[in-house]
This record gives sequence, structure tokens and C-alpha cells, in this order.
Amino acid sequence: MMIDFICPETKSNLSLKEDHYLSEEGLKYPIVNNIPRFVNKNNYALSFGLQWNKFRKTQLDSFTGTTLTRDRLYGICKGNLEIFNEKNVLEIGCGAGRFTEIMLQHHAKVWAVDLSNAVEANYKNFCGNLNYQVLQADLQKLPFKENTFDIVTCIGVIQHTLNPEETIKTLTKYIKPGGLLLIDHYAKDYPYTLSRKICRRILLFLPYRLRFPLSKYMVILMWPLHKVVWKISLRWVKSNRGERVRKFFLRMSPVVDYHTVYSALNNKQLFEWAILDTHDTLTDRYKHLRSVDEIKKVLLDSKMSEASVWNGGNGIEAYALK
Repeated sequence: MMIDFICPETKSNLSLKEDHYLSEEGLKYPIVNNIPRFVNKNNYALSFGLQWNKFRKTQLDSFTGTTLTRDRLYGICKGNLEIFNEKNVLEIGCGAGRFTEIMLQHHAKVWAVDLSNAVEANYKNFCGNLNYQVLQADLQKLPFKENTFDIVTCIGVIQHTLNPEETIKTLTKYIKPGGLLLIDHYAKDYPYTLSRKICRRILLFLPYRLRFPLSKYMVILMWPLHKVVWKISLRWVKSNRGERVRKFFLRMSPVVDYHTVYSALNNKQLFEWAILDTHDTLTDRYKHLRSVDEIKKVLLDSKMSEASVWNGGNGIEAYALK
């Protein structure tokens, strides 16, 4: 792990002291719980940090016993996870580390970055790996020189930033010539239903520490009904009536339900993922939707020499070369 930090404000070199990094101009960046911190702890990603520390292992393949995360990353990589082998990878929006885990398994050297204190969950999951460094930082003020990394990934994140186009342009700056960008984004058909819009507006009005318990109890109250509707859809599968009932019900309910999408999860896991992603979809400060053409345009405008963009995974996926 030979990539040094620089000051995100002045771009000068940093020197490592006992409990902080110090810039040549005297700016200090603390190291808290073994994690370098380059941002104020109070920022718009507080809710995400809260959720990932509560669900530190929930989406790790090693915990679920599935390949759900591996399969998602496999799709974005066009079926070749070997691209990570011995590569320096910058992972933006690492969360608790569902993708960090897969990249480390494929022998990447990963610098995992998150704006929120989800970095603490990530650190607890992977601190024993020698090919790993986690830090808390803002992607618009990263403590790295440009043109540094072989691969930059940003999965499940860009739609939650203030300006997705500016986010993508910034990500491309940190890729070496010949390097690779792997990203995804919500598509125009993201199920942002009326019930979710109403609940999200209410929750965002409340203090952030109330948002998780309220969204959790919403799931607890409605989950029995979700299970009943799922069983009805299975019983009526031949007539298609069950599927029509289920689709109507899911439009009415704000709860995220993966009974159909993630059949590999058991009942307990489905319930836990419902709590996690219901909170996620109802408390994000920013929620942007884009088309394939819009994502491709910003990649080409960012001087990526080749950009493949398609509908898949969490909406839209992209694989672009610099």
C-alpha cells in the first residue's frame, strides 16, 4: 500500500503524527479509531452511516451465504472479476463493505472511502487485511493526487450525491490513463412510488436519529402483510392474479420487498434487508434518476475513451476506460 495522502484543501504533502496527519500549511486531519478523517463528522450522509453501523454484515456474501454481491459486481465488470488482481482500487462510497469484500477476495489493493461514519463498520469487517486502507473523506475533496488508481468504483452511491454529473467527472480524475471506472446509477424506472415520496418527505423533515426507528417500525408493522401477499402470489401463480395483486400492493406499500428479486435469502434475511433498504430509500437526502444516454454522455464528456453503459443491476451500469 504505497499511495500517500495529500492535503485535500491545499494539495500539499501530509506528514503522519501520532494521532493525526499534518499538512505543510498546518492543517490537521485526525485519526480516530485507526481511521483517517478528512471531513466533518456532521454531514448529509449521517443516516447512511447510522444504517451501515447497525447492519455491518447484513449484505456481505460471507454472512448471507449467497453470491448476491459478487453477482452484482460481476455484472458491472462484464463477467471478469480478475481485473482486480493486484490493482490499486479506489472505492468511493464503500459503506459497510459488501463490494470491498469481493474486491479483496480477488486480490485488489483497496482504498475504501465513505463520507459517513460507515467507515467504522467497514474497518471492523476488514481491518485484518494487509491490502486495505479505509478513510472518511468527501469525494469532491479526496486526499489523493489525480491519475493515481488503476480502477475507481462507485456503486450504489452516485444517485445520492448533490450533482451526479459532477460526481462522475470527479471520479474520472483519479483514474490512471488506461485505467477503469465502474459505476451504477438509478434508472428512470426506479420504483419511487407515491407512498415512498410521502414517507420520505415526512422522514427528511424529522431529526436524523428518529428516521431509522420510524422506518424500522414501519417495516415491522407491515411485514406480516407483505408475507401474506407473497404467499397469495405463489398460490395464484398459474392464473397471474397473484402477481397482479402483489404489484398493486407493492405500489401502495413504502416497504422495500425482495421476495421475488432475492429468492436466495431466507425469511430472516429478507426481513433484515427490508429494514435496511426501506430506511435507505426513505431517508436519502438526494435521489436522482438518469437514463443510459445521460450517463454515457457525461462519461464521454469526461474524456473517457470508451464507455459501455446498459440497463442492469440496480438500474444502470457502466464500464468505462480512460
